[in-house]
Amino acid sequence: MILQFLLAMTAAASFAVLFGVPKEQFFFSSFSGGVGWISYLLFCRLSIGEVFASLFAAFFLTILSRLFASIRKNPATLYLVTGIFTLVPGAGIYYASYYFIMNDMRMFAAKSVETFQIAGAISIGILFGFAIPQKVFYTKKAR
Repeated sequence: MILQFLLAMTAAASFAVLFGVPKEQFFFSSFSGGVGWISYLLFCRLSIGEVFASLFAAFFLTILSRLFASIRKNPATLYLVTGIFTLVPGAGIYYASYYFIMNDMRMFAAKSVETFQIAGAISIGILFGFAIPQKVFYTKKAR
C-alpha cells in the first residue's frame, strides 16, 4: 500500500506540473493525491462498492484540501484538483469507448453507467465537503 501511495503522489505531482501549482505547494498537492487514492482503497476494502468508495474518498479529500487551504493560505482548488486526479475514472472511460468501438453495446452501456455513477459520486463528495462551513477550517494566528 505504501508503493501505491507513492505512485499516486507521483501521478498527482505530474498533474500538478501541468496544472501549474506553485513549487512551495507542490508537496501538499501531491500528498493530497496520495491520500485520496489510499482513502479510496480503504473504502473499497470495506466492500461498499466503487461508487460509494469514490464518494467518501472525494469527501475526505475535499476536507483535507480545505484544511490545507486554511493552513497554507491558498485556494482549496490548488490541492483538490491535483488530488482528485487519482480518483477520476479514466479506465472506465477508456473501456466504455473500447466497447463502443467494438460494437458491444451491452458492455458499453454497463461501463458507461458505472463511470457516470463514479463521476457523479465524486461530484457529490466534493459538494458535501464544501457544504461544511468555512469557520470549521479557520486556524488561529500566532500573536
